[in-house]
Amino acid sequence: MSPQPPTAPGADHLIVVEDPDVQIEHYPEDWIAFALFWLMAFVVFLQFFSRYILNSSFAWTEEIARYLLMWVTFVGSAVAMRRRSHIAVEVLHQFLPAPAVRLLNFLIDVIVLGFVALLVWFAWQVTERMEIQRMTVFDLSMSIVYGGILVGCLLMLWRAGQMFIANARRGWRPDPARQGLIID
Repeated sequence: MSPQPPTAPGADHLIVVEDPDVQIEHYPEDWIAFALFWLMAFVVFLQFFSRYILNSSFAWTEEIARYLLMWVTFVGSAVAMRRRSHIAVEVLHQFLPAPAVRLLNFLIDVIVLGFVALLVWFAWQVTERMEIQRMTVFDLSMSIVYGGILVGCLLMLWRAGQMFIANARRGWRPDPARQGLIID
C-alpha cells in the first residue's frame, strides 16, 4: 500500500462550478453584418479567382468589395454599440466619487447620442447629394452606397438611444453587468 499524498484541510471534496447556460441572441444587425461579410468574402474570392486562375480579372469586383466593406463597417458599428464594446477609457470611474461618476456617465451618453445623431444627419445629406453621381463600373447611383452607410448609422442611433434609456433608468450608475471588466 503506497502512502497517500498530503492534502490541504477541506480538500477531501471536489467543488464543481457550473457555468450558466449561454444564450446566443440574434439581432437584425447581426444578420445583416453576417450576410454582408460573406457576400464581401465571395466577391473578394471571385476577384482572386478571376485574376490569378482565369488570368482575366473582373473589373467590378474591387469596387463592389470596397462598398461592401463600408457597409460592414457601419453595420458592425451598430453591433458594437448594442454590445457596448466600443473603445472606452474608464480610468476616471476609478478615482471619482459616485455622484461625479453618474454625472460623467450622463455626459458621455449625451455626447455619444449627439455624435451618432450627427452621423445620421451627415449620412442623410451625403446620400441625397450623391444621387446624381454614378458608380464607376455599374450605371447605378452612388446614393445606394451611401444609403447602406445611412442604414448602419440609423441602427447605431437606435442602439445608442436604447443604451441612453437603459442608463437613465439605472440613474447612470455603473452597469452591474460590466463591473467584472474593471480591475480593482
